[in-house]
Amino acid sequence: MRLLKQFAAVAVVAFAGSAAVGAVHGNTFLTLVFGLATAVLAVWTYAWVVRRTERRAPAEVGADGAPAAVGRGMAIGFAMFTAVIAAIAVCGGYGIDGFGSASGAIALIGFMAAAAVTEELLFRGVLFRIVEGRIGTWWALGLTGLVFGLSHLANPNASLWGALAIAVEAGGMLAAAYAATRTLWVPIGLHFAWNFAGAGLFGTDVSGKSEHAGLLDGATSGPMLLAGGDFGPEGSLFAVLAGVVLTVVFMRLARRRGNVVPRRRTGTPAPAATLAQ
Repeated sequence: MRLLKQFAAVAVVAFAGSAAVGAVHGNTFLTLVFGLATAVLAVWTYAWVVRRTERRAPAEVGADGAPAAVGRGMAIGFAMFTAVIAAIAVCGGYGIDGFGSASGAIALIGFMAAAAVTEELLFRGVLFRIVEGRIGTWWALGLTGLVFGLSHLANPNASLWGALAIAVEAGGMLAAAYAATRTLWVPIGLHFAWNFAGAGLFGTDVSGKSEHAGLLDGATSGPMLLAGGDFGPEGSLFAVLAGVVLTVVFMRLARRRGNVVPRRRTGTPAPAATLAQ
């Protein structure tokens, strides 16, 4: 029941924010403001509903250490996407036609902030965290990662391969980032930086969507497994490989910190993982 209550509360903010941002499409300032406002309101709503349903302070979105954690996540996300797009470019699958739009990139900050925050709260903060307590870290990582990937089938230019790629490189990897740190700020920063680097900096499609123009007028081309096809670089094998590598790194860190929750046996209480920062 708490899963449904928490998921519904954050989903309402996510859908309302998405509608607001969509209503001002083309207005750079309002897109930025409404996007950032959606992100802030979503975090507040998550904290409020967790307090109400679990009777605890939600340390996973606590203010202490949040800026540094977001910064670490962003550094990883930017580095990950840059490595992927560089590999695609070396193979002839990415090119730059010139500069894009600075105002478009600014608008994308708000758009991507809202998307990253709401998706991480829903899929890692609510779904993964609660399911993990029932079936353990590894099973929850696989199950919720698959759900996250399949949720992208509704996107434009989506395909089953693209959804499965997202399940591995994002769904599993971001859950592993949460498991390793026990804070949502790292996966939020990572998610935002990956999306913004793709659309806002390199001008590529993100998860099949073509949003505002980024700083560069870039485009991918070539076989789907090389460049991702119409789904964007996330459909590339390079992105999947990068996600797998990071998942392994994060899970090794989670294990070293004692954050891996074993599968719960019937009739036994759910173990509590350490909130390592």
